[in-house]
Amino acid sequence: MMVVTGATGNVGRPLTQALVQAGEQVMAVSRHEAAVANGVRHVRADLSESQGLAAVLEGATALFLLLSGDLHAPEARPTEIIDLAEAGGVRRVVLLSSQGVATRPLGPSRIAMRAVEDALRGSGMDWTVLRPGGFASNALAWAESVRTRGTVAAPFGDVGVPVVDPADIAEVAAACLLDDRHTGQIFTLTGPEVITPRRQAAVIAAALGGPLRFHELTREEAKDAMTRFVPPELADDTLDILAAPNPAELRISPDVQRVLGRGPRPFDNWVARSIAAFR
Repeated sequence: MMVVTGATGNVGRPLTQALVQAGEQVMAVSRHEAAVANGVRHVRADLSESQGLAAVLEGATALFLLLSGDLHAPEARPTEIIDLAEAGGVRRVVLLSSQGVATRPLGPSRIAMRAVEDALRGSGMDWTVLRPGGFASNALAWAESVRTRGTVAAPFGDVGVPVVDPADIAEVAAACLLDDRHTGQIFTLTGPEVITPRRQAAVIAAALGGPLRFHELTREEAKDAMTRFVPPELADDTLDILAAPNPAELRISPDVQRVLGRGPRPFDNWVARSIAAFR
């Protein structure tokens, strides 16, 4: 049995589908009730509550671990999940970490994630660590304003990073769960090009067939919006990258190509598949 956490999200849902298509038994874990693919067992569990999670992991052979935003907070103890997985008999873990662990190692949320990486590498389980940059699907935060006001609001409109399609992350994760050749590897996952928020808005506008207005937020405005969903420390660490990406954060990684044998999908491919959310 393979356990997928965050199974109803932008990475977890396609990952679950890929594992089912590969013939694996999958347990999909999320905080809320959700529809899942036929043959998949869905379990509601909160990763911050170790007792409930221990029962989920008991007897599992592999785990895809995605940490929700609150587990990046200073008081959280996400390393306990690694201990629970090993105690439950899990043999392989694929951890969705962050590029910032390497490029911004002193950020508070990065220190916490590094601790999870270190705990995993120090365990007796097989492991692979995925370090994506920004997600193409973060553009979904604009969907409501695009639909109702024809506006994209984002900070640092002319500063770009190579955002990665979550479907690529899911395919890489599936390959790492299914193929032991990737054991003990750390993969940095990016898209194929640096793209600014203003350019992303233009791509969405082209797909919709009409103009969109771009409104540039201040850092403070952007942080206020982000902290509705994630701890302030994670918001600050993310905004630091978006404001002034360093050379490592601008680099196009070859790792999607290395694992999948093809290049990463560009942003316009993600938009074409997701445009219904903006209509």
